[in-house]
Amino acid sequence: MTKPIVKSLKLITSLIVILLLVASCNKKSKSILRLKTNSTLEIDEDDSRDSVLLKATHVVPTENQMTALEDEFIAFVHFGPNTFTELEWGNGMEDPAVFKLENLDTDQWCRSMKEAGMKKVIITAKHHDGFVLWQSRYTKHGIMSSPFKNGEGDVLKELSLSCKKYGIKLGVYLSPADLYQIENEKGLYGNLSEYSMRTIPRPVEGRPFKNKTTFEFKVDDYNEYFLNQLFELLTEYGPIDEVWFDGAHPKRKGGQQYKYRDWKKLITALAPNAVIFGKEGIRWCGNEGGATRDTEWNVVPYKEDPRTLNLYADITAEDVGSIDKLMKGNFLHYQPAEINTSIREGWFYRNDTEQKVRNADDVFDIYERSVGGNSIFLLNIPPNREGKFSEQEVAVLKETGKRINETYGANLVIGASESELLDDDKDTYVVLTDSKLELEFELPKETKVNRFVVQEDIKRHGERIAKHALDAYVDGKWQEMITSTNIGYKRILRFPEITTSKLRLRILEYRDTPVIQHVSAHYYKSRPPVLKIERAKDGKVSIVPGKTDFSWNLHGENAFKNLNNGIKIVYTTNGKEPNKDSEEYVKPFQFTDGVVKAAAILNGELGSVSDYKFGILKNTWKVLDVDSELNEHKRSLLIDENNDTFWQTQTHKKEGHFVSIDFGELHAINAFKYTPPTSISNGMIQKGTIYSSKDGLKWEKIENFEFGNLINDPTPRMHEFKSTVTTRYVKLVSKEIAGSNTTAAIAELDFYKN
Repeated sequence: MTKPIVKSLKLITSLIVILLLVASCNKKSKSILRLKTNSTLEIDEDDSRDSVLLKATHVVPTENQMTALEDEFIAFVHFGPNTFTELEWGNGMEDPAVFKLENLDTDQWCRSMKEAGMKKVIITAKHHDGFVLWQSRYTKHGIMSSPFKNGEGDVLKELSLSCKKYGIKLGVYLSPADLYQIENEKGLYGNLSEYSMRTIPRPVEGRPFKNKTTFEFKVDDYNEYFLNQLFELLTEYGPIDEVWFDGAHPKRKGGQQYKYRDWKKLITALAPNAVIFGKEGIRWCGNEGGATRDTEWNVVPYKEDPRTLNLYADITAEDVGSIDKLMKGNFLHYQPAEINTSIREGWFYRNDTEQKVRNADDVFDIYERSVGGNSIFLLNIPPNREGKFSEQEVAVLKETGKRINETYGANLVIGASESELLDDDKDTYVVLTDSKLELEFELPKETKVNRFVVQEDIKRHGERIAKHALDAYVDGKWQEMITSTNIGYKRILRFPEITTSKLRLRILEYRDTPVIQHVSAHYYKSRPPVLKIERAKDGKVSIVPGKTDFSWNLHGENAFKNLNNGIKIVYTTNGKEPNKDSEEYVKPFQFTDGVVKAAAILNGELGSVSDYKFGILKNTWKVLDVDSELNEHKRSLLIDENNDTFWQTQTHKKEGHFVSIDFGELHAINAFKYTPPTSISNGMIQKGTIYSSKDGLKWEKIENFEFGNLINDPTPRMHEFKSTVTTRYVKLVSKEIAGSNTTAAIAELDFYKN
């Protein structure tokens, strides 16, 4: 059959599909589809750039993906032995007795989530250490062997009941990696067992399942274990709305393979509403810091059919779904991004003193960038050792929810001719044409506006708009406020405050006929900015506004200055919270060591408190020796009070990199902080030893230290000594570099007094 004949048949088929679609549509939702939609479409060999773009606009989310996008703001809860050992990654051989939970308040978790506007929570039912938080039939390494409720406790059960009480959806994280099953002598992970047909769930005497469904899979021991535990989670704590997988592997053994296609069959059968993260359902955004792409297309290319893959590579590039990227694929697949980060430094709770907590400004900013950037926002809130969210997190969540409600609770647009765009009916939309690519909207009167929300009808018509602009009518003429790229599920446009009575949306570029589902205009009340506290090497402390919602320049104007004139900064150095009567910051001041707290005051309102604990002043420090250094990353950079510069070794070795420092005088130290570089990931010191000396020649070991998950979470790490050490000289020696790398790097070292 020749290509022209094939193309003719395709054209005839497409026309028939179009006629059927049009015939089936009612007046309320007239369709302009030119192809049959699907969540995955194949690219043919003879497809041109234009035909690939056309296909991309007919790739739509599944029902579960659409629901996940509409959930928008969801919670992650990391809880387990690491909460009590203060490690990011356990080793799998922790005694369950370390899980010294005495109280658990999952109602408090869900109340806080509800106040923040979150719709779903995902809990680490099993992290990499293999410790389980529910009463599993298939292991004793978990809560059943802990002191909590004499081994009768069940975190999953209590959380599921709280979720139902507060209307929060429940999701589960079940780590494929399992250090307990790796390290345990009789562990199942990588034990080289044969694959054979096995019944899931495996019956356990005295523990029958209410759900009598069974499955037959050809699997090995570990995959059977994993499927049995999935069955428990999906049938006894549901309904489950998300199953979360990641690709983290602290350690491998025996060439263990995961039978994900079998896992998916189980999930699809037992939790039909669940979206699967880390696979074809939802993808990782590519970082754990809450960073977002300016342009986030959710239609992405695959070389192989993603519906049949067993392994899924992380998609971390800045350009994900441009036409150039799409042309390199064989399949187009709808796969929304989930922006995941933690409200604390690290995923697990460590302490309330050194472990920083994001403030409401930061969380609200990420919310607007992620939810308003065609993504899902997943924020981790780790419970403390009391089984509750700490007061700091609760306050931030409450304030974030308040800002979301105050800003987006009401639509300032009224009386538009396209009323379908203003109603709450998700099944109405407006189709634009080449002759009408502009929409005007009236406000009830001259009104302050600095937010505009646009949503495409992706449920039926996919992602189409590639560039758009918003204008405001000011002083009798239209002024362009902002331009942006794609829209997708939702785009939140943020711009300097303007007083206007009319707004205009212009579509500048599109892949196919634009179809808009909803628009709204809003006003965000400017708050006092977050402050950044820094100290120079000479001991002078400066307090300046840090990153804010409006930190970019627009049309030559500095939005931050426009919105925040008249700021007053107050601060304390005695550990107390600053108030309106505290000392005013006028210029940099001398400060040796301790905690500086500061807040900005705008229009009489006291903003979020920022604080920073400074170590020993470095003006007399000298780096005695290092094992090696690169010319561009010399030793002096590790004590220059600048986290953007760093020392890096020239030599390569697995351990034994070192740096020794002379304080210039004796100090009684009780802790040190290691700040890793953030511009590279190949020199982070994961394990090491700290030594002290009175003369710089004879060294005595203080103690070992260990920091986990540095590559994914390159935040400063604090290590407190068991006892205070008086010394003039210190030495740090590496034992292990993260990611099995062989060079060492330090952005900054700090040591702290009592």
